[in-house]
Amino acid sequence: MGLKLKIIINPSSGRETARLNIEDMLAYLVPLGMMERADIFYTSGKGDACAFAANTDASQYDYIIAVGGDGTVNEVVTGMLRGGIKLPLAIYTSGTVNDFATINKLPTGPSDFARMLMKPCMQKVDCGKAGDNYFLNVLAAGLLTDVAYKVPSDLKTAFGPAAYWISAAKDLSSITKTMPVSFKTADEEYDEDIVFFLISNTKSVGGFRKLMKNADLNDGKLDVLILKKLDIGDIMPLLGNLLVGEHINNDRVIYFQTDKLEIFARNDDRIIADIDGEEGPALPILVECIPDAITLIVPREEDL
Repeated sequence: MGLKLKIIINPSSGRETARLNIEDMLAYLVPLGMMERADIFYTSGKGDACAFAANTDASQYDYIIAVGGDGTVNEVVTGMLRGGIKLPLAIYTSGTVNDFATINKLPTGPSDFARMLMKPCMQKVDCGKAGDNYFLNVLAAGLLTDVAYKVPSDLKTAFGPAAYWISAAKDLSSITKTMPVSFKTADEEYDEDIVFFLISNTKSVGGFRKLMKNADLNDGKLDVLILKKLDIGDIMPLLGNLLVGEHINNDRVIYFQTDKLEIFARNDDRIIADIDGEEGPALPILVECIPDAITLIVPREEDL
């Protein structure tokens, strides 16, 4: 029997190459007799991928495949968790910034991706939850963290990663600007004026491969990085620490792991969180780790 796939695609992702990649991947599987069914669902707007994933008859498929960037993957994961869909998930990255796919060495070539589906390795991964929202990679707020969803889709399609740098450059003059935020876990509480915070399940955030140095996909915990108020003289030492992976020891950085975290704004400012590159909820929020939330299809070690 061949594979039965439900494929959810953002057709505008990755300079609109997503559709061609999937066609090539299916063209590789069919002659080998490895394909029984492939139902393709194209998104046309926000929320489509979530709805497609949630409304899945699990008895009809072997795998769900999410094709797109971090935002599309987030919607598919959210739909699966809200709908109680337990099928294994494969991620075919075709977006501009793909932290989760990169850190897991997921294949980007059609034939390599097809071979991964034929000989899959299943890995349980944790997922973050913030209110009614889920995230596979990162929740963040503050300086630069809203760049991903403020960049227009056509700019991302035309210029790729450069679109993020163009937009981010406009914010760098505000690096000493802060937000008064409180963080509370079962064991600790921090009241700080901060530049930004990041909460992640993986080491790679924003293309920085070791930003969350101690992160693990299935340790039942989320990693939290908080950047406190900076003076101009703090910036270069911090960048030096970042380059050598010692930033978590910088006195301007708070770094810890937790399975549950409450976050509050200490004034009346409306602070919006970013979730996997898309606009998320406003503070206050309760953030939790959902252990072993998703079964992810990854390459076997011998195929890397």
